[in-house]
Amino acid sequence: MALIYPFQAWRYDPDRAPLQKVVTQPYDKITPAMQEGYYEASPYNLVRIILGKRLPGDGDAENVYTRAAESFHSWRQSGVLRQDAEPSIYRYSQTFPLPDAGVAGIHASPAKAERQGFIALGRIENYSAGVVFRHEQTLAKPKADRLDLLRANRAHFGQIFMLYGGAGKIDALLDPAAAPNIAPDIELTDEYNVVHRVWKVSDPSVIASVHTHMRDKKLIIADGHHRYETALTYRNERRAAAVTETGAGRFAPYDSVMMTFVDMDRPGLVILPTHRVVFGLPTFSAVQFHAVSRRFFNVEEVDPGIDAARATSILRQAGLAGTALLAVTAGQAFLLHSPKTIGTSLLGRLSLRQQALDVVQLHKCLLEGVLRISEEAIRNQDNVSYYREAAEALTQVRTGKAQIAFLMNPVRIDQIRDIAFAGEVLPQKSTDFYPKLLSGLTIYALE
Repeated sequence: MALIYPFQAWRYDPDRAPLQKVVTQPYDKITPAMQEGYYEASPYNLVRIILGKRLPGDGDAENVYTRAAESFHSWRQSGVLRQDAEPSIYRYSQTFPLPDAGVAGIHASPAKAERQGFIALGRIENYSAGVVFRHEQTLAKPKADRLDLLRANRAHFGQIFMLYGGAGKIDALLDPAAAPNIAPDIELTDEYNVVHRVWKVSDPSVIASVHTHMRDKKLIIADGHHRYETALTYRNERRAAAVTETGAGRFAPYDSVMMTFVDMDRPGLVILPTHRVVFGLPTFSAVQFHAVSRRFFNVEEVDPGIDAARATSILRQAGLAGTALLAVTAGQAFLLHSPKTIGTSLLGRLSLRQQALDVVQLHKCLLEGVLRISEEAIRNQDNVSYYREAAEALTQVRTGKAQIAFLMNPVRIDQIRDIAFAGEVLPQKSTDFYPKLLSGLTIYALE
């Protein structure tokens, strides 16, 4: 069962630190240029904690993690951050323009969409408990970084993005908190023109109803796999220390992590594709790629000068019949579709659910099978980079920075749900839920 709890969030005092200048995108979406901009925006910008600058003289005594902890302590002591007086959950709404890319989860195409959810604490569970399900693999290096940050600060600054199936019932319970005559406690527009609104919900009866409705839910991690597994590791560390020091104790703050819960049965759940770009192969040949890829797919040549809008349109239409991928080199472009049975030998023991995914066909048949890029090299991004924007992926090829770009349709939410609940995973960077949850709207301090 999924157990959720209210908490007394630490939040920025808007008189001391205007939210527009201090909240950030999630740490793994912050580019070096964004990091610099956040630093310049405010001395209290959260980037100084979640993705601080590393300095040449860093060592055990002073480093990016100790500086983060000093900032967090100082901001709480000085009143830049203040703790809410009563345990609450926080209704969270995001209104955003739909991006110009293939979109899953929206049946119509309005100019704007809205995604609703709520922020609360969620009980950390082992995957084996059958409550929390992942859909992507994780990497050791990012988890080690996040664990060092968590150990230093003993706080969570961003939310794990969790999906559940609720048929809109919990959103309906929280709707009165956002009635037109009740202004949000937080409202701001981020750098992607996404409007974020947060309402603090402290009514014990409403919180109890949400708690009850969530008890039978299964949760899928949409974003935040590394941070969830980091929180799990930290929980186990603290539990082991507690048993050693004081004996087994009751439920503790480190048994929970801050989450945003979004009903996947509701509108506004947008998933974007993540395109692959290949570079640095010593013997790459577009002619050879064209010839060998025909063993695995039906291949049609398309306009080599194709732009991102046209590519998205072709992919969307071809994808209605099944797998569809666009491969673009400096001088050619190919639509690959209708996988051939010969490719099944490369799919190993993957289930039919996994084999049906475009991203799996791309990884196994094209990246590994045709281009001979090892699974380890893909995982380490030795020869493969990732781009949200099709136009940027095309530019990499046409400016000579890369050898071939693979454009694709997004994974559908029903595919993610079925694979996650079956205990299976997708290749890394298979999903891009849009927009991202801002970090710094609420903060959960363990002590």
